[in-house]
Amino acid sequence: MAPKWGRVNAPISVAAMETETALSLALELADAADAVTMSRFRAHDLAVETKPDLTPVTEADHAAEARIREILAERARDHAVAGEEFGDDGDAECRWIVDPIDGTKNYVRGVPIWATVIGLERAGELVVGVVSAPALGSRWWAGRGLGAYHDGRRLQVSSVHDLADAQLSFAWDTKERFDVVGERLLSLSHACWRTRGVGDFWQHMLVAEGAFDVSVDPIVAYWDVAALIPILEEAGARWTTIHGDNPSRPDSLLATNARLHDAALRHLHPNA
Repeated sequence: MAPKWGRVNAPISVAAMETETALSLALELADAADAVTMSRFRAHDLAVETKPDLTPVTEADHAAEARIREILAERARDHAVAGEEFGDDGDAECRWIVDPIDGTKNYVRGVPIWATVIGLERAGELVVGVVSAPALGSRWWAGRGLGAYHDGRRLQVSSVHDLADAQLSFAWDTKERFDVVGERLLSLSHACWRTRGVGDFWQHMLVAEGAFDVSVDPIVAYWDVAALIPILEEAGARWTTIHGDNPSRPDSLLATNARLHDAALRHLHPNA
């Protein structure tokens, strides 16, 4: 379901980039990316390569980001783009942060937990986020001051106020991730009522929905989380790194319903 402000089909300048307009454009970008990614999902002849960091990248990653950049070049010519696959093309007052497929390992194996994530910085502030997971039939979005939504439903974090009643999700798909937090993550897990390893974008969106109360990813890149942050904040969530700070480019992510944040952080970083 599209937000009430709908779509905009004219070229957009920085001066005219109001949050509602930007969100409409971001949703249009997600529509275009979904068409690309779903056309190749579970395709037997999907081309997969290995990047220098030994993570996979597919033809769909490249094609989806290329399509997003093509639309932005037509509709927002004075905006910059920073994407996982094709890099950062420079500074501008408005800059789009794009991960064409967050969860490429899932995508490659036919697991439907993957999404295109699109964020917008305006004067250094993240003001728009869209997370589109077409294989799950789900989309989340937010604009600064406009609220956060899941398929048209307004989002609000949970009211759980004790870790003993909390649901925790974490990303732990590699030894590298576990080594960042080690036994501290297990300590947090043991303090919670229930733990699931959903990982990637979805666990954080479930915190925004109020289904989970705490989510942890020990290692992230900026394009992984730029779109998530406005959604989390507009839903009432609190986020920091696992060290308890809020840098402009976080390298890890702890998201909670706000009530549990300090308690969760004490397990992950006792000196925070």
